[in-house]
Amino acid sequence: MKTTKLVSVAFFALVFGATSFAQKTVMVGGAPMYPSKNIIENAVNSKDHTTLVAAVKAAGLVETLQGKGPFTVFAPTNAAFDKLPKGTVETLLKPENLKTLQTILTYHVVAGKMNASDIAKAIKAGKGKATLKTVSGGTLTAWMKGNKLYITDENGSMSQVTIADVNQSNGVIHEVNTVLLPKS
Repeated sequence: MKTTKLVSVAFFALVFGATSFAQKTVMVGGAPMYPSKNIIENAVNSKDHTTLVAAVKAAGLVETLQGKGPFTVFAPTNAAFDKLPKGTVETLLKPENLKTLQTILTYHVVAGKMNASDIAKAIKAGKGKATLKTVSGGTLTAWMKGNKLYITDENGSMSQVTIADVNQSNGVIHEVNTVLLPKS
């Protein structure tokens, strides 16, 4: 009987210990972001990312972001899109602006999975800055001020990562508070 209890305790300790290494579910926009779901499956549930989701759908990038990846996505909030000049989002969503919209959205995506600690290591190795190549072919510059992570686009506009390490089955999302724009 003692052996059975000991084995049971060991088993539960092993299972509980293993789950502590599992990626945690993070709340974003009032919705849980499950690490077992892909970027699109999670993003559609965030009330803070409805503009981004509408743009991804209009750009025909849903299937891509549901793909295997992995991807690192710097996901602008609705408030970030609201900072753009009035009418910009509406103009970008028009069919005749498809290529521009795709370029802007893929400018927020880096191939591979880079958690905040990976980006911090790259910043340290780069002596304060890390250059990230985007899927659109542009570059973003990551840097830190204190313990806050920032991303600067090719135009010099900076965006703060407001929620980091939202793990997905096909990558990771870092929520940002400003839309990043490639050099035009």
